[in-house]
Amino acid sequence: MNQKDVKRFKKMLEESKRALLVNARKTLMEESNFDTDDLPDEIDLASSEYSQSMIFRLRDREKFLLKKIDKALQRIGNGTFGNCERCDEEISLKRLEARPVTTLCIRCKEEQEKKEKSYG
Repeated sequence: MNQKDVKRFKKMLEESKRALLVNARKTLMEESNFDTDDLPDEIDLASSEYSQSMIFRLRDREKFLLKKIDKALQRIGNGTFGNCERCDEEISLKRLEARPVTTLCIRCKEEQEKKEKSYG
């Protein structure tokens, strides 16, 4: 992979990280202003609690994605970005464009998914 591609992926990852952090801050601000006393009845309260639960689940997934982004940025820093961690082959640019945090080439990922599927 050439340096131009590496810089492009670094920029893409940094922008994704920035957007996730902005969303997390926004959620924190919105949730800190939430007052259950403002809800008129139990149905509104239940609906609001369900909505909050979904938001926190999404934020939890985003936290996991942030860790993957940080690891991808570390791989860029140490020069291993774009190489499969299992077979050490170069990961295709199309795969990296679709999922820049990936650590496996498509062949190794398919093998991993087959194993996971067979274990149930």
